[in-house]
Amino acid sequence: MTPRRPPVHPGSRSGLSTRWLQSDRLLPRRVVRPAQQFLDTEVGGGVLLLAAAVAALAWANSPWSESYERVWETRLTIGLGPWALSEDLRHWVNDLLMVLFFFVVGLEIKREAVFGDLRRPQTAALPVVAALGGMAIPAVLYVALTAGGPGVRGWGIPMATDIAFALGVLALVGRRAPHGLRLFLLTLAIVDDIGAIAVIAVFYTEQLSLAWLAAAAAGLGLIVLAQRLAIRTLVPYVLAAGFVWLATYSSGVHATIAGVALALVAPTRPFHQPEAVADVVVGQLGPVRTADGPPDSDTEDQETDEQTLRAVSELAHEAVSPLARFENKLHGWSSYLVLPLFALANAGVAVSGEFLADPAAARVAMGVFVGLVLGKPLGIAGCAWLAIASGRAQLPGGVSWRHLIGAGALAGIGFTVSLFITGLAFTDPALVDAAKTAILGASLLAGVVGALWLFLGLPAARPGRELHTPGGGGAEG
Repeated sequence: MTPRRPPVHPGSRSGLSTRWLQSDRLLPRRVVRPAQQFLDTEVGGGVLLLAAAVAALAWANSPWSESYERVWETRLTIGLGPWALSEDLRHWVNDLLMVLFFFVVGLEIKREAVFGDLRRPQTAALPVVAALGGMAIPAVLYVALTAGGPGVRGWGIPMATDIAFALGVLALVGRRAPHGLRLFLLTLAIVDDIGAIAVIAVFYTEQLSLAWLAAAAAGLGLIVLAQRLAIRTLVPYVLAAGFVWLATYSSGVHATIAGVALALVAPTRPFHQPEAVADVVVGQLGPVRTADGPPDSDTEDQETDEQTLRAVSELAHEAVSPLARFENKLHGWSSYLVLPLFALANAGVAVSGEFLADPAAARVAMGVFVGLVLGKPLGIAGCAWLAIASGRAQLPGGVSWRHLIGAGALAGIGFTVSLFITGLAFTDPALVDAAKTAILGASLLAGVVGALWLFLGLPAARPGRELHTPGGGGAEG
């Protein structure tokens, strides 16, 4: 059983904090509570993602390894008559199911840009600059190690950070990781996702069909028009979203970009303001009887009450923005179904040293490994130092330089998007296996190093206390 927390006195600092977090004020309602829910889901999803990756590795290195490729290379055709799409199961996961993942990522990006840290330059400056450094330095190191060979095309692989694993490992550190560090890493990972999406769209698009791309844009325009016309039924939006995915898939741009585009047109404002809905609820529900009240034989009044409750329920539903509703409903599907399936389909690589005999493959492995394990923390810490030294940013409250270096190490966990870009960058099986092996090894090492750095190098913060040093916004552990 989970031990119950001791009661908190209403006047205590913890009690005030809890009441503030649960209040209907703008900051906790729009920023803090959504961020906490996001963090909670990521931890559980990270555990399942790790289990799926281990299962894929075990399967691909077992006596039944041939069945791994046979399963994921099984072709599935969906269509009607001459209109049909035929792909193997791995591509259906990567090209269709991963659209849901990128849709959720796009929703998180838009929420942070409209309501969260990304809309405040003074707060977003440090993680944004650090994220840019954490993408640029790994890519530069990779190119330096693979220049002149066929593996140089994979320069986007070490740029990515897997937020599910990174935040999951950070949760294991406990109170040695202050809340400000979690928000820093979350914001950094979101900016990193923006960069990865741009890289995929611009640099890993082979052939571009402007006609299909225009059709995808028209589909997005229809969705925006439907919003302006206040169409609230879900069916036309689902049909339009399916068309946008198909047009994007046919245009040559990777189909997952459709998920991001659809997220960016999701409304951030509710159809009814919560205050107005609250007034209606108070006015409509006053005479409604409760189940433990006196028996009421007036069936007509009871039906009226039920109709009122249904109407109020619909109003309350529409008092939550579509963006928040989509994110709340789909985040679990993305974390607990899509990403584990992606890991199961893509992490199964036969671990051996055979690729080291191929100089090009060996250089790819070295570039990915060095980029993730060294390039990520160097780029993040170095650019953060430049931003703070120039006076354009400051460390978050309670966050020290040791904290930030540890977060930089955790950012070297590049599992999901790194594997995804590997499939786009290479067709040579030797290069694919080399990159995947390096991703798995580097991500494991980055997670262990980051966790040990934070767990052994820093004391646990006491509840209710933040450590500060003069002029830095943080404290040295």
